[in-house]
Amino acid sequence: MRFTTTAALALATSLPLMTAHAQNPDPMDIRACTAIETDAQRLACYDRATGRDNLPTAQKRNEASGQPVVEHGGTVFGHETPVASTAQASPATQPAAEVKPLSLLDSRWELTPESKLGTFNLRGYKPVTLMPVFATSNQNKQPLSPNPVDSVTTPQVLDNIEAKFQLSLKTKVWQGVFGDAGDVWAGYTQSSRWQVYNKETSRPFRETNYEPEAMLMFNTNYELAGWDGRLFGIGLNHESNGRSDPLSRSWNRVMGYAGFERDNWTVMFRPWWRIPESRSDDNNPDISNYMGRADMQIIHEWNGQEFGLMLRHSLRGGSESHGAAQFTWAFPVAGNLRGYMELFKGYGESMIDYNHNATYLGIGLSLLDWY
Repeated sequence: MRFTTTAALALATSLPLMTAHAQNPDPMDIRACTAIETDAQRLACYDRATGRDNLPTAQKRNEASGQPVVEHGGTVFGHETPVASTAQASPATQPAAEVKPLSLLDSRWELTPESKLGTFNLRGYKPVTLMPVFATSNQNKQPLSPNPVDSVTTPQVLDNIEAKFQLSLKTKVWQGVFGDAGDVWAGYTQSSRWQVYNKETSRPFRETNYEPEAMLMFNTNYELAGWDGRLFGIGLNHESNGRSDPLSRSWNRVMGYAGFERDNWTVMFRPWWRIPESRSDDNNPDISNYMGRADMQIIHEWNGQEFGLMLRHSLRGGSESHGAAQFTWAFPVAGNLRGYMELFKGYGESMIDYNHNATYLGIGLSLLDWY
């Protein structure tokens, strides 16, 4: 068995490529794949993240079977092979194209053609978290509203330390609304504050918020002040706590979405307009002056960690000027499990607290982070 000089050179040339494919992919590039529930679609996502979907079919087959890959001419295992021109070279001899990692917005919203995974794949949306400790020094024991029907007259017995958990998922229900442009997504977020340490009142759930929404998202490609404009959308959003008077709180909104990226930074702007309700049925008529008319979410990824900052404001002055800020930090613990910290200051940490100003600190675990 002999090798020609040409074959030896071809083998030496291919070693860096094989070494690159043997390396473990950066987990930051493939983290979005873990949110896909369907096995086949998740495998396709991993193949795309690691660059294997760009390998020619012949090379994939030879890798799987263990058969030698024939390079440009020479002898392989004693068999003479013809020398082919560059134009006639076998696809197996062509190096795989460099794969650019998907950005955070692209991996979560499937914006570009190479990131499309079809419809009805369950994916993460907002952070999926469990915080055994969610504490405040100013618990809202007597929720009030300008609507007298929705004001509590007797203070509740509540602990300042409780637990909080959040589940948030989305799925694409229509891909390519306008030919190749526009995808319709349906999202659902549920967050609960649980008085799990409150023995005196039999450990009740203090507040659970339900937030279904539908969004039409478009891929964009423009630059603004050094940022890449990647996403634009419009949606309908309902949020309520599913309770009866005097604790009932809810609102409906038409929302806009604009997403920007640069390096390891992502910014999402969300302005909204509240759909009006009749005065007699509105259980929180001044909610826009407290929970705002727009927010901005800033996400930064660094060394496997994810930092988030949410800023929200009423966009009004004087006595109607109110807002909130929330800082989050997620860091690797083991596998997909991540430590999580949340710090909130301002109005509207939950629907029942929409006009209550307080500081909250939560510590726990996260399975999925932003978007």
